[in-house]
Amino acid sequence: MHFIKFLARRIGHSVFVILGLSILVFLIARVMPGDPARMALGPRAPEAVVQRFREELHLDKPIYVQYYYWLRGAVQGDFGMSLFTKRNVAHDVKEFLPATLELMVCTGIIFTVFGILLGVASARYANKWPDNVVRVFSYLGVCTPAYVFGILFLLLFGYVFNLLPTIGRLSPELEYPAHATGFITIDSIIAGDFRAFWDGLKHLIMPSVALALGPMAQEARITRSSMTENLQRDFIALERSQAIPERRIMTRYLMRISIIPTVSVLGLDFASQLGWAFLVELIFNWPGLSRYGINVMLHKDLNAIVAVIMIIGLVFLVVNIVVDIIVAGLDPRIRLGAERSK
Repeated sequence: MHFIKFLARRIGHSVFVILGLSILVFLIARVMPGDPARMALGPRAPEAVVQRFREELHLDKPIYVQYYYWLRGAVQGDFGMSLFTKRNVAHDVKEFLPATLELMVCTGIIFTVFGILLGVASARYANKWPDNVVRVFSYLGVCTPAYVFGILFLLLFGYVFNLLPTIGRLSPELEYPAHATGFITIDSIIAGDFRAFWDGLKHLIMPSVALALGPMAQEARITRSSMTENLQRDFIALERSQAIPERRIMTRYLMRISIIPTVSVLGLDFASQLGWAFLVELIFNWPGLSRYGINVMLHKDLNAIVAVIMIIGLVFLVVNIVVDIIVAGLDPRIRLGAERSK
């Protein structure tokens, strides 16, 4: 019961964080140089038409009045009109967000599974050749940006060996499955179109692996460091003295306590993909929200800029709350701490 109250308090704090973020982003977007109305209508538009457009966007009013109109619409799911696509921003978000979320989920699965496995293997064979290989990979993964991996994969697997498709979410000769979730892989399974499922999965491989290598290297390093440190604890020595098999010690007793720092970083890495995927989406022509966000920033599309950044902030808050729940499940001290704080 106390833990539920703790989560409710965290959610309540998140509401104030989102409100503060909306004010900050709205102010920054409004002080950016350039006239949004003039940029939307072009340099040859008559001044009277531009002025009328400013009035429609409430740009002729004080900034706090503009924020009021924007917040009133945002609460109702209306983020205003996009000057870039000439459509409602909510419609654009509905169209582009599922593509990025599908890419994020696939990326998250890859770097979570393989990052933890590599970290465990590195700790299990500490200071031996498997550990050295993982450590070299970790250094390379952390230091190399995702777009470098993306370009390398594009050249090797897309053009040299011609193994994987290079652009988009689905081959042109295939039809998109009926929209249910926005995820092509899931929607194609629901529709029973396994050809589209396999094709969509192949389109996901290169961009998701390119995005996953950096976080995967980081999770491997953190997992190895945590497990190596916990291997020196007294309870591990006690378990070894009782002739418990090393594999059981690693998987049953050591893993649960050692994975807590990894889970915390996993959440941040997962949420960060939404903001840092734009270069990879540009390279693979992936029709996602990150690429859309870059385009609207270049066109000073105020409503779309604020909406994209608010969605990124909301994803960070949701992921942090989920991480809190997972960490509390792994470590009883978190739950006890929440109860004692009451």
